[in-house]
Amino acid sequence: MPDTPSPAPDSPFEIFLTALPGLEPFLCDEVHGLGFPQAVPTPGGVTLSGGWADVWHLNLWTRGATRVLARIASFRAPHLAQLDKRARRVDWPAFLHPNVPVRVEASCTRSRIYHARAAAQRIERALADTLGIAHAPDAHLRLLARIEDDLCTLSIDTSGAPLHQRGTKQAVGKAPLRETMAALLLRAAQYDSATPLIDPMCGSGTFPLEAAGIAAGFAPGLHRSFAFEALPSFDASIWADQRKNAAAQALAQSHPQAWGFDRDQGAIANATANAERASLADRTCFACQPVSALRAPPGPPGLILTNPPYGARIGSKHALRALYASFGDTLKTHFKGWRVGFITSDPALARATALPLGPPGPPLPHGGLKVRLYQTAPLR
Repeated sequence: MPDTPSPAPDSPFEIFLTALPGLEPFLCDEVHGLGFPQAVPTPGGVTLSGGWADVWHLNLWTRGATRVLARIASFRAPHLAQLDKRARRVDWPAFLHPNVPVRVEASCTRSRIYHARAAAQRIERALADTLGIAHAPDAHLRLLARIEDDLCTLSIDTSGAPLHQRGTKQAVGKAPLRETMAALLLRAAQYDSATPLIDPMCGSGTFPLEAAGIAAGFAPGLHRSFAFEALPSFDASIWADQRKNAAAQALAQSHPQAWGFDRDQGAIANATANAERASLADRTCFACQPVSALRAPPGPPGLILTNPPYGARIGSKHALRALYASFGDTLKTHFKGWRVGFITSDPALARATALPLGPPGPPLPHGGLKVRLYQTAPLR
């Protein structure tokens, strides 16, 4: 971003949607489908130009983004005195309320300003002196300062809580998969709303619930609040209309298109409860059974997508080889025509399935590990 002044409140500005590294192209595909064809993938997310109503719309509808950032200013800051001076020139009343506390977080990369906390303190002081804004380490509203190559970019985190928190899922199991990651993996696996989906090791039901939400046309942010509601640019009437329109877009469906199975009865109880809270109970089906008992439902073939244990935190790899082998045998025997996708951190476990796997996807951070998505063509 070039050295730019603060945008006027009603003029377009840069919007950045963050994503897991490696999944940026799939988030960009999603954002294009949300009506932003100008969006481009960049390291760590997707960039586009828009206004505040677009920020609200993106927070409401994106399934794959972790956060939506509004980039409000950019300027050169080779030293702390310059950072202090330029920060005081930002049109803060256009972006922040004086009575809403803010948490300032800074990062420094390849810059002469190298002390992130000192940088954050200068910006906190500028906010306090120019607008009377209090700094609070636990504030819901975050102002992010990224200083890279001496260029400081200021962004408001308009989401607040990470967007994987849909507001409906309370029960989770071991090594849970975040909803945002699941949504982009579904896109990477070419899932669409007409495709039946099965997760044979579903845990708390993230893949089936995300797939059912996509098929139903549910807005993932409909049941939660956002940090942008505390900004001066927020228009409650426009936001109410956006939410009303989103609620009216859910599609009618008479039978489940997403199934989840797990050998842990507690996991199935959690998944069922999560489906009820998300109004997806009639669009999903969860049952307790081992992988070896898996059978295809009536109807056309679809997609099997799962996050099996990989031994780093759950179980031993020696025991898991038998699970992966059983998984592969069951699919080859009973799921002709179905496509398969799964993530794992261990290539040896992937090979244990003996499935006709294509090249794995890029490494993705997940729970302190690097996992890859493995996929097959339709099984023959």
